[in-house]
Amino acid sequence: MKNEKMDDMKMDMDHSKMDMSGNNGHMMMHGGHMMDMGDLRQKFWISLVLAIPVFILSPFMGLHLPFQFQFPGSDWLVLILATILYFYGGKPFITGARGELAEKKPAMMTLITMGISVAYIYSLYAFVENNLLKSSTHVMDFFWELASLIVIMLLGHWIEMKSTMSAGNALQKIASLVPNQVHMVHDDMTMDHDISMVKAGDIVEIRAGESVPLDGYIISGESYINESLITGESKAVKKELGSKVVGGSINGEGTIRIKVDKAAGEGYLSQISKLVSDAQSSRSKSQLLADRVSGWLFYAALTVGIIAFVYWLIFGDMNTALNRLVTVLVIACPHALGLAIPLVMSRSTSIAATNGLIIRNNQAMENSRKIDYVAMDKTGTLTEGKFTVNGLQSIDESIDDQKLLAIIAGIESGSSHPIASSVVQYAKDQKATPIVLDNIQAIKGYGMSGTLNNQDYYLINMKYLNEHKITLDKKYIQTYLDKGNTISYLVSNQKVLGFVALGDRIKKNTIEFIKELKSRNITPIMLTGDNKEAAAIMAKQMGIDEFRAELLPEDKHQVIKQLEVQGHHVLMVGDGINDAPSLASATIGVAIGAGTDVAIDSADVVLYNSDPSDIIKFLKLSHNTYRKTVENLWWGAGYNIIAIPLAAGILAGVGFVLSPAVGAIVMSLSTVVVAINALTLKM
Repeated sequence: MKNEKMDDMKMDMDHSKMDMSGNNGHMMMHGGHMMDMGDLRQKFWISLVLAIPVFILSPFMGLHLPFQFQFPGSDWLVLILATILYFYGGKPFITGARGELAEKKPAMMTLITMGISVAYIYSLYAFVENNLLKSSTHVMDFFWELASLIVIMLLGHWIEMKSTMSAGNALQKIASLVPNQVHMVHDDMTMDHDISMVKAGDIVEIRAGESVPLDGYIISGESYINESLITGESKAVKKELGSKVVGGSINGEGTIRIKVDKAAGEGYLSQISKLVSDAQSSRSKSQLLADRVSGWLFYAALTVGIIAFVYWLIFGDMNTALNRLVTVLVIACPHALGLAIPLVMSRSTSIAATNGLIIRNNQAMENSRKIDYVAMDKTGTLTEGKFTVNGLQSIDESIDDQKLLAIIAGIESGSSHPIASSVVQYAKDQKATPIVLDNIQAIKGYGMSGTLNNQDYYLINMKYLNEHKITLDKKYIQTYLDKGNTISYLVSNQKVLGFVALGDRIKKNTIEFIKELKSRNITPIMLTGDNKEAAAIMAKQMGIDEFRAELLPEDKHQVIKQLEVQGHHVLMVGDGINDAPSLASATIGVAIGAGTDVAIDSADVVLYNSDPSDIIKFLKLSHNTYRKTVENLWWGAGYNIIAIPLAAGILAGVGFVLSPAVGAIVMSLSTVVVAINALTLKM
């Protein structure tokens, strides 16, 4: 998705106002021209059908191949088919060349257009000389070369588009989290309106099972709302009068009315959407290496061709000069160059898929050489995300362990975070019945809260204790901290009543993965919401020297940006919607396969086995892919270093001039070598 250009993107959450053609229409930019994959596929097959008779009826660079034959009038048939091929099959390249020349950046499309145009126009001249004027000297045409170049280039661009085309619908997934229409309240009556009409201060009704359309505060009713996109909690959290709700969350069974405080295009989802879009559009500006090589080749062929034409016009005759010019320009056509990168990328994508990797942005392959930091969330990425209760202790006389567990389990029953699920299961194993609390709510970045007998209870982390100056004797928890446990504290009336300590297992490949990163001079950095002491212990066990702890969900993006401002190139690994901006803005975004659709659609690479050690496979494959790409570029364009001067007649003084036929054979061999070299790519 990051190599595609979003067309007329608009940031409000109204689906009808978000143009997704840049992705869902399978579009691809080339030379300022938007190419459609379906149209390209159709052009290839139709052009192939048109080209087959040309291959059979037209000589190859003056040579009659064994399968070729001619009959009276066959030259006219070849002319008609070649003309259709030029204008129909060549249209994407001609249009793309116009874009490149308008930007004064001739590249692949201009080089292809020059080749097919020279071949077609000169072949028209040859047809007139041979068939209409009946010239005594047969003038060689280039219809065979015209047809082969168009078909191969269409195939190459089709393969390239298929291999680089990612689903690229992160923005559509974000937009789909909110409805198109809302129930606006007017004098206690509700009317359905387009979401774009809602302004800050308007009142909106949200019925059972509906998505919350916009950010706001509840002014009537109560319900349980799923806010997994914000907190990672997939179970519903109770919301009542005065509670804040966020656009994109899902309402439960109750009907509520909210006062909107942020209009469409200004809320949480819009901010994330804008971050993702900005990061992705900035990626689309990078040019393929093949385009740069094509640009150099264009100028080289044009310069040498003109010099050869002038030279042979002075020291030879017009026919020789024209023949040398056309030969140079046709031989320079990038048959092999057009397939050099697409074939390698197609092979690379196939290898990646068999090794647990989905490559959604081929630019990531080249960018991987720059990576010097790998940023990773802890829970679920470096660890299993399967917590076990390692300790539970009351530290206040007003409560015993049994009641402590019952209250904690009662609060956690309103959440499905891995920690919460583990506590609830532990209570079940201990035959402790969770106490039902009222007004259970998530406290963003800190924990949960609930009310029992008009007394508020908070199940929170160390960061909350520190910020609210709630004291706790470290002797109770030090043993658990030393083992890297995550600890949640039950607090009431600014006093810690007790705690529960949970441990998460490090994934079996994590330690070796960290060692491998360091051996490649890449710095691993762990990102977690845990307190600093627990994070330090866990980081030490994994062999990670650098970490950031006590992070709120949106802090990850800031960490990535800070590293990039410092000049680092960061590979970010994440799995939630909160990670989407970080994944999109990082040099390379890697999504864990078990993560959310939005995170996956914002990433360059997806690890569908959810194994972080597969990142090493990606780095190895990227290195080999880049090496093969460079090799193929040399095979695809390198022969021109020799062929173009020889075609121009640089050795004519010693009796050697490269004939068009020999040049074409070398050109064809180059294409074969490129294809074979791509097939030798391995992990």
